[in-house]
Amino acid sequence: MALVKRSLNGDQIAYTDLYEAFAPDVYRLAYSVLLHKQDAEDVVQEVFVYVFRNLARYDPNRGAFRTWLYTITISRCRNARRRKRLPMVALSEMLANGMDPPAPESENPELSSMRSAAHQLLGEALKSLSPRLREAIALRYGQGLIYREMADVLNVPPKTAESRVRLAHQALRKVMDEANVAPLLEEVLG
Repeated sequence: MALVKRSLNGDQIAYTDLYEAFAPDVYRLAYSVLLHKQDAEDVVQEVFVYVFRNLARYDPNRGAFRTWLYTITISRCRNARRRKRLPMVALSEMLANGMDPPAPESENPELSSMRSAAHQLLGEALKSLSPRLREAIALRYGQGLIYREMADVLNVPPKTAESRVRLAHQALRKVMDEANVAPLLEEVLG
């Protein structure tokens, strides 16, 4: 990757460009895992401090830069969870940060209200997931990684990554079925 090479050669602008290119994705991943804005922002800072200090350790032959970056991010998120018990937040806060798909313009108010309720229930369901399942969902849907990439980030076999997503789906569907909003869940999870 050209930005990494430029950074390693001491190009200060490349460091800035590298941060600007990847910080939004790192934040989205950290927020999806931690569900807390300030802690996600702290993780982003920790990740990039580590990345810039250890950029020479990145080996493109072992995997993509994004995979290395996400592995560091997941590790820092786990550290943040260990340091303190993170408060739970409403899904509305998470959705306000760009995870809510826009509603069709022709949508009627009743359907909009149902969708809002479904998203709120999904937020509660996400909070009930174990950290490992929430990490899997964040990597799969928040970052769009395929199972092999997820496996590299999480340091597990690809089948384990796939299994975690399946288990998360089951848990989310159970909560949504109980609330009788499963049809809208299909729209959210795809």
